[in-house]
Amino acid sequence: MSPAMGWPTGIAIYLTIWWVVIFAVLPWGVRRPERVQEGHDAGAPADPRLGFKAIVTTLVSAAIWLVIDLTVRSGLISFRD
Repeated sequence: MSPAMGWPTGIAIYLTIWWVVIFAVLPWGVRRPERVQEGHDAGAPADPRLGFKAIVTTLVSAAIWLVIDLTVRSGLISFRD
């Protein structure tokens, strides 16, 4: 972590990025079931693959956070000004 961005700021930025990315990733591959069981919502996905989407979200968020951290370290963006 750079002196320009402490660990609380880094964690807050990462969590914000993670939530934005998860909402972008959630719709991937969503398919409705062919036959809806009684009592189930017709719009509910047949196989949501949440574990896979969480892993993808974590990796993409880490990459985005790394770019932001490197940008802050380079001095292009400063939280001190």
